[in-house]
Amino acid sequence: MARRISLLRSSLRRLLNPSQTPTLLHSLPSLLVPLPSSPSLASPRLRHPSIFSSLPFSSSSSPSNIVVIGSEQSFSTSLQKVQDDGIHAIFYFTAAWCGPCRFLSPKLEEMSREFPNVQVFKVDIDLDGLGSTLSKLEIYSVPTLHFFQNGKKVGTIIGADVEQVKGKMVDLYKSE
Repeated sequence: MARRISLLRSSLRRLLNPSQTPTLLHSLPSLLVPLPSSPSLASPRLRHPSIFSSLPFSSSSSPSNIVVIGSEQSFSTSLQKVQDDGIHAIFYFTAAWCGPCRFLSPKLEEMSREFPNVQVFKVDIDLDGLGSTLSKLEIYSVPTLHFFQNGKKVGTIIGADVEQVKGKMVDLYKSE
């Protein structure tokens, strides 16, 4: 595994060396943001202020049913409440560095307005203390959505397929 990472790093460095890259790739370094788990890649050439870090979850001012989970404790409490109270809910597992998650987030917020009877919980997988919980829930990729109907888990979608998410929401929650 370490060998693969080393090869990937050296390939990336070669790719981003301006003296060896075609003109088209000269703008590429300004667009790259290294993954948090790759501190050795965080050279000044790869750093760029993330345009997404300052954007709100949505630009709309109308209310949505999205609750941002801020800790392992609030996640556990929310999950227990959904199960105990028989609530319709979606747990949306995401990460700030995930491009497909950034694509899906505003779409999910729009859909949450269409289904006011469904509570959406946004969970950042990089929160401290969530590792073992995520393993138990088999969250190995983001975005991942877990659908609950009447407090019971009834479905999972992995990926940013907006049509599939919308279809699942219609199937589960439209008749309510």
